[in-house]
Amino acid sequence: MKEIFAATGGAAGAPPAPAALAAKVRTLAPSMTRSMQRVAEAVAGDPAGCAALTVTGLAELTGTSEATVVRTARLLGYPGYRDLRLALAGLAAQQQSGRAPALTTDIAVDDPIADVVTKLAYDEQQTLADTAAGLDTVQLGAAVAAAAGARRIDVYGVGASGLVAQDLVQKLLRIGLIAHAHGDPHLAVTNAVQLRAGDVAIAITHSGSTGDVIEPLRVAFEHGATTVAITGRPAAPVTQYADHVLTTSTARESELRPAAMSSRTSQLLVVDCLFIGVAQRTYERAAPALAASYEALAHRHTPRATR
Repeated sequence: MKEIFAATGGAAGAPPAPAALAAKVRTLAPSMTRSMQRVAEAVAGDPAGCAALTVTGLAELTGTSEATVVRTARLLGYPGYRDLRLALAGLAAQQQSGRAPALTTDIAVDDPIADVVTKLAYDEQQTLADTAAGLDTVQLGAAVAAAAGARRIDVYGVGASGLVAQDLVQKLLRIGLIAHAHGDPHLAVTNAVQLRAGDVAIAITHSGSTGDVIEPLRVAFEHGATTVAITGRPAAPVTQYADHVLTTSTARESELRPAAMSSRTSQLLVVDCLFIGVAQRTYERAAPALAASYEALAHRHTPRATR
């Protein structure tokens, strides 16, 4: 995407609501410098305490500089530190009212299975909430409009993201759109060469730096197709070839919970939102196509009578 600052929800747009602050921190922290990470982790971990600090006080607390604090505030989407302090105060009030639960602890190797279920369920819920809070609906709407009118839609993804790509394509096919999922990088580039204006290419990569996904998106971009990146890193390399960027969130990675688990959860939410938007825009032709696909598959889900 040409405007990285806009893609990260920078000062050019409206500041994120207090409820979205923690989600913003979790999404952007991996791409920050270590000093900025210390500031971000401090405000997310103790919003009430940090809201009471001046910019100098927060800089001293985190062992950084006032300039670093201000840069972190702006990267998180606030015009300045004063705006960030107001958001921190709002977030602290929400936590005190019980609407924002504390972060769960990591899953331990000796956790009872009941605790594993509880922790995973909470992390999944948090991941979905963070993704919803950080999803740019303007970018989503533009991606929906492009896909709804596309002659053809190509989706790129490998590994866990490849499974999400297949999920999206299956949905699009059910409503009568021409869509292809490409997990093979050579086939993806070969097909990307055939795209042109009026086509849509979608790249799904949590890291935003997967070469096998970036390359076909670049080719599609250079051939005039409308390009969309679904990524957890809004300033990652893949975004330079994306007309529209849809940002996902992810829970903290741990030894027993690889990033691929939570990234897939957030990616599935985004592609579901994209699909529903397309289905709404193309409802007159989507509904009959969906009904026809149900009818075509119905006999496969009906138990056969035994003799």
